[in-house]
Amino acid sequence: MNLSLLTCLLLLSSYQLSFLLISCNANQIDNLNKLIKSRKSANPPRADLWDGSNVADDQFSPVYVGFQNGLKEADKIGSLPGQPQGVNFDQYAGYVTVDQKAGRALFYYFVESPQDSSTKPLVLWLNGGPGCSSFGYGAMEELGPFRVNNDRKTLFRNDYAWNNVANVIFLESPAGVGFSYSNTTSDYGDVGDKRTAEDSYKFLVNWLERFPQYKTRDFFITGESYAGHYVPQLASTILLNNKVTNQTKINLKGIAIGNAWIDDSTGELGIYDYVWTHSMNSDETNAGIHKYCDFSSGNFSSACDKYRSQAWEELGNVYIYNIYAPLCKTSEPTKSLSKSSIDDFDPCSDNYVGTYLNLKEVQAALHAKPTEWSACGEYLGPELLSH
Repeated sequence: MNLSLLTCLLLLSSYQLSFLLISCNANQIDNLNKLIKSRKSANPPRADLWDGSNVADDQFSPVYVGFQNGLKEADKIGSLPGQPQGVNFDQYAGYVTVDQKAGRALFYYFVESPQDSSTKPLVLWLNGGPGCSSFGYGAMEELGPFRVNNDRKTLFRNDYAWNNVANVIFLESPAGVGFSYSNTTSDYGDVGDKRTAEDSYKFLVNWLERFPQYKTRDFFITGESYAGHYVPQLASTILLNNKVTNQTKINLKGIAIGNAWIDDSTGELGIYDYVWTHSMNSDETNAGIHKYCDFSSGNFSSACDKYRSQAWEELGNVYIYNIYAPLCKTSEPTKSLSKSSIDDFDPCSDNYVGTYLNLKEVQAALHAKPTEWSACGEYLGPELLSH
């Protein structure tokens, strides 16, 4: 595989950690262009400017870079409350200001690899939503180094953590998600894909000043769900700015998206087809959805609404992200897994993480502003809330 090709498009399953290379020999800009132009990508970056040839020198404004001296050391986590013995890697958390005037700052959690961190690549993980936490979901429930026990106070190691093979940043974006915030209230409503990409780029430029040893490191962007938009749009922003900036050039080597929400028309219809093919919807319901629902336009007739409602009634009370998983019954204590497993699933994990990240001592250890942390922020997407 030629990793020198920028933005070689990968398809990733974040749960099974399996990768499939797609169109690596094709024109990579065309691959990104197709993703960027997908429906519901509000105000995406200008894909036609990726080569930098149409950007005049006087159109370029340097990205704000704040004073970073000493902040890396200040962000270092001594230990997280309840973490297990024998933690053999460095971890950091804190804020990076992306708009000084508005007082907009994004929160990150960064874990280095236990072995040979100085030679391992740098990976940015983004969750979707849009508006859901990459820290709460990505780090604490999926690919981070720790999981939360059912006592909601202690942690156990995730044997399948990605920092075993890379140095991983988990970014809570946009402002209003998780611990990320703005001092300008309008920022929470005036947001979209374009500003999310721009803020994430500003975060990276400033973060690399704070951690200069990573400036030339191979860099990959990964994510799931609505990150099917976030990831390629951030990649396009990096490619554009690498051409016109006199600041840090980010050594982007590839992107990966898993369970990606890219296009509403295929994504929404795919949900109904999935539950039908798993015998959780009737043939009549599925046929009615295909006949009467126009997911491309988003204009649904009364007949379509009837069959969509019927589909959810037939589906019943299931965990939509894993139809075979048990439901969380908070009145019944669940067993503590005590070790990471790809076979067992604790349906109450969301609750454990939410309680843990709202402990005062945990927020203090993370250098986070005292706040009522929630998995998904005020900014929600146009159609669908997902992880």
